[in-house]
Amino acid sequence: MRRLWLIFAQAVTVSVAVLFVLNTLKPEWFKGAAPAAVVSILEAPGAGSATVAPAPSSYADAARRSMPAVVHIYTSKDVARQRHPLLDDPIFRHFFGDRQEKAPTQRAAGLGSGVIASPDGFILTNNHVIEGADEIEVALNDGRKFPARLVGRDPETDLAVLRLQGNGKLPAIAFAQQEVLQVGDVVLAIGNPFGVGQTVTMGIVSALGRSQLGINTFENYIQTDAAINPGNSGGALVDSRGDLVGINTAIYSRSGGSLGIGFAIPVSIARNVLEQIVSTGHVTRGWIGVEIQEITPELAESFGFTGTEGALIAGVLRDSPAERAGIRPGDILVGIEGKPVHDPKGMLEMVAGLMPGHSANFRVRRAKAEVDLQIEIGRRPPPAAER
Repeated sequence: MRRLWLIFAQAVTVSVAVLFVLNTLKPEWFKGAAPAAVVSILEAPGAGSATVAPAPSSYADAARRSMPAVVHIYTSKDVARQRHPLLDDPIFRHFFGDRQEKAPTQRAAGLGSGVIASPDGFILTNNHVIEGADEIEVALNDGRKFPARLVGRDPETDLAVLRLQGNGKLPAIAFAQQEVLQVGDVVLAIGNPFGVGQTVTMGIVSALGRSQLGINTFENYIQTDAAINPGNSGGALVDSRGDLVGINTAIYSRSGGSLGIGFAIPVSIARNVLEQIVSTGHVTRGWIGVEIQEITPELAESFGFTGTEGALIAGVLRDSPAERAGIRPGDILVGIEGKPVHDPKGMLEMVAGLMPGHSANFRVRRAKAEVDLQIEIGRRPPPAAER
């Protein structure tokens, strides 16, 4: 028995040695081979294991498809330089008089990215990329440069639309369906970071529906860890097929560089703003003229309500649609056109989506009773900076 065991052990040792030598010298013989037991388990009918598609080893096709539609945007504008301190010094003014000189100016250059949204030259970018610019130039991926004019902008979503003043059909990007985007999906960020040239970075969707960041009035951001740096603003965030899912807008950073927390405006919002600006030159939103506040557990208890669903009306503007309809401070808005209001953010978006001039049903909770009010929707006034 001992002799048989020694023979078996020697045979196994020799077999392992032969396999090692063959795998080293002729690895192609074993390429793609899988143990029979594993193959039988994977292929067994009714085994209950889902077929998982292998992850692609390269996203070159997605980048190749979308890169021609991402452009570089160069802006310039006159900015006032600070007057020499001596001109404001009382002693200097006593001896040389009060010189009322025109403030000197200098040209300031800006840098950003944009996305060609249509073959006839409409470009989506961020409002902060072109804000205040009196000269805009767009450089295409193939090296061509064209002057561009501003068609319209929407500061409340930080989006703007440009129109190239050039001829010829341009490579437009394909828009994705926002509803299919999920946390964990691979995305590519394309832009011109720090002016080094067109750059592609890869990451995943870290979160959806990010809001209350204090960046814009209407916030519903895609969060990604794909590297986004200064100069990427206005560039494309595309999925693994190369379809546009967002417009890169902002980063969370303490150093000015990427820390893996970037934000992009969803394509659904970008498409809506694009269509409105191309059609009318501006974005129209609904408005009723109220100040709203989040309902905290303490506030709910003080009002005698259970739960924190809805939006508390903290104030009503004089002669606003809400005041004319009978909305009062202290009311809690719980529904608009039959849809529940969960929080102030949702209420703001729902009202903004209503058509000005049309009447809509608002349900409010008042003194433990629910009241339906008809409000004629007004037009949301522009931000204070735009007036």
